[in-house]
Amino acid sequence: MLRLASLAPVLGVLLASPLFAQTYPTKPVRMVVGFPPGGSTDIMARLIQPGLIEAFKQQFVIDNRPGANSNIAAELVARAPADGHTLLVVSASFSTNVSLYPKMGYHPLRDFAPITRIASVHNVLVVHPSLPVNNLKSFVALAKARPGQLVFASSGSGSTSHLSAELLKMAVGGLDTVHVPYKGGAPALADLISGQTQALVSNLPSATPHIRSGRMRALAVASAARARSLPDVPTFQESGFPGFEAYAWNAVLAPVGTPEEIIRSLNAVIVKQVRSADISEKLAAQGAEPVADSPAAFTKYLQAEVEKWAKVVQVSGAKLE
Repeated sequence: MLRLASLAPVLGVLLASPLFAQTYPTKPVRMVVGFPPGGSTDIMARLIQPGLIEAFKQQFVIDNRPGANSNIAAELVARAPADGHTLLVVSASFSTNVSLYPKMGYHPLRDFAPITRIASVHNVLVVHPSLPVNNLKSFVALAKARPGQLVFASSGSGSTSHLSAELLKMAVGGLDTVHVPYKGGAPALADLISGQTQALVSNLPSATPHIRSGRMRALAVASAARARSLPDVPTFQESGFPGFEAYAWNAVLAPVGTPEEIIRSLNAVIVKQVRSADISEKLAAQGAEPVADSPAAFTKYLQAEVEKWAKVVQVSGAKLE
């Protein structure tokens, strides 16, 4: 028979373990989004929100904190307690900002614990229907014929929306267009629809409803293959730009130091629902592909993205103050 004294060390470990602690989460969880409601990142956060609430029997509250190309939101989460009650839902700009801004209050690879990517998202070049172009070739020709006249909107300086447009300019040897950055995809789309701007590289989940309604025209998707949701829209590569790819993506992270048990639990819940038939179909309908990777795989991917966009920023001269 074991003596009580011999059980003391074991009991001490168990009592200190999350399994012996009050079940996570112990209070509502904030899901901080660095863009306004209605944009692609916000859409992805709200897509996984119900499943998190159901699985953890606790509120997961969307907290939109737009500004500075999502840097405001990222800094807020980087400084939050590492207890799993504050999460960050990001876009691909999370991997570009470190190269664009010389001074930031966080580092994407140092200050966060990756949980999982939600989806990989097609980017699409869209224009206002009043613009007399029907394909990428005619758009480039028009932009060259009207130097300094076409207003190219983006979801933010340094976003994949912005850098994809910079890649296009580089590919054609330069275009004289006016860049107008917005605080997210939703306001950029709104001004394009109203005719305040003429062109935008947008995420398909945000743009697809407006393309189908005729309020904007899609010219090309910046992916290796055509989007299933827009099968009639050619790729940049089909339009004469071989090798042109610029995906957007969305993901979930926590502050660095968040317990591994919490990271694994959140990953398991998000991965399960993203891979479900219901959400997979919703993602496909919006031009997005489910990813649902492991924390380790997401970490490796994030490192590669940071390196890739650093090179694009250097070549394009898109560095910001």
